Amino acid sequence: MPKSALDPRDPLGLDDLFDAEELAVRDTVRAWCADRVLPHIADWYERGELPEVRELARELGSIGALGMHLEGYGCAGASAVQYGLACLELEAADSGLRSLVSVQGSLAMYAIHRWGSEEQRQQWLPGMAAGETIGCFGLTEPDHGSDPASMRTRAKREGADWVLDGRKMWITNGSVAGVAVVWARTDDGIRGFVVPTDTPGFSAPEIKHKGSLRASVTSELVLEGVRLPAAAALPEVSGLKGPLSCLNQARYGIVWGALGAARSCLEAAREYSIGREQFGRPIAGFQLTQAKLADMSLELNKGLLLALHLGRRMDAGTLRPEQVSYGKLNNVREAIGIARTARTILGANGISYDYPVMRHANNLESVLTYEGTVEMHQLVIGQALTGQAAFR
Repeated sequence: MPKSALDPRDPLGLDDLFDAEELAVRDTVRAWCADRVLPHIADWYERGELPEVRELARELGSIGALGMHLEGYGCAGASAVQYGLACLELEAADSGLRSLVSVQGSLAMYAIHRWGSEEQRQQWLPGMAAGETIGCFGLTEPDHGSDPASMRTRAKREGADWVLDGRKMWITNGSVAGVAVVWARTDDGIRGFVVPTDTPGFSAPEIKHKGSLRASVTSELVLEGVRLPAAAALPEVSGLKGPLSCLNQARYGIVWGALGAARSCLEAAREYSIGREQFGRPIAGFQLTQAKLADMSLELNKGLLLALHLGRRMDAGTLRPEQVSYGKLNNVREAIGIARTARTILGANGISYDYPVMRHANNLESVLTYEGTVEMHQLVIGQALTGQAAFR
């Protein structure tokens, strides 16, 4: 039996399950976050803005974090596990930062990479991988979130052109994006369109007064007679298969990312409990505090094992969308539970932005419902288990 002390930050020795390259990716992203984000994130969150978003995007591009799991066009060609570890470290800093990277790479870039023409890939992906161009992904509408098949945004043919009209809501990166991938209803079904955001008729007013994801750019997309050439349509897909395949990529990143927020909360609670004294001793020495810490550590490490299992399956080409639902449902639900429990250990200090716990807890309220609500993932799993669809 090993005689070295157990590492409270890795009690199960899960680092042994990653190879040197995977750990190097993790450490690179962790170091960048520690240098560029953690000293400022509480202030950005309190102010409700991400003031250096374009500069941050370029820096993320320089370390290969944008579209990192894609091949070619300036993308890093990283493995799914490497991408997952990057998402974990980004969200350990803040969910808004991971959302920036996730929307850029797993939604906007993936849509163009997987379903676009070669001309579209050459035009957009290198600049997006470098962080020179920020992308957004327009699917959710004001009245249609979990039911994208009922979207009202329309694209009509006028001669050789497409003309788009409609609105999208809760769009990360919207008002700083140079390109938007917008999904719209056509006479031939739902299609995706690559929309330069300087196209006349396109606007992206920023959404303010948020209580969650405050250090993130969130916008509405308004399309009023946006005229696009025929070549703007994504040629390789029609129907919901297109946007849902992109969402599956983003949900995979969340499986890992939510655990970063949970880890940050657990570590803050553990350190606080060791230094905080009540009744003449550190509260870490009380049984109820230790029970909370043990349960939080248990759920975090179970979630890491699940994320790694799904990542290995994705790298092997055997991961199913329903399996991603297992990961998203479990890991976000457990992460928000960890954040809430950590807050109780910190007591009143738990609501202070001097500590990361309340910020993560608020952010996870959004992560819990975006990219598929709890109920939607339960129904995906339920259908897989029973063969019966219960969405309507």
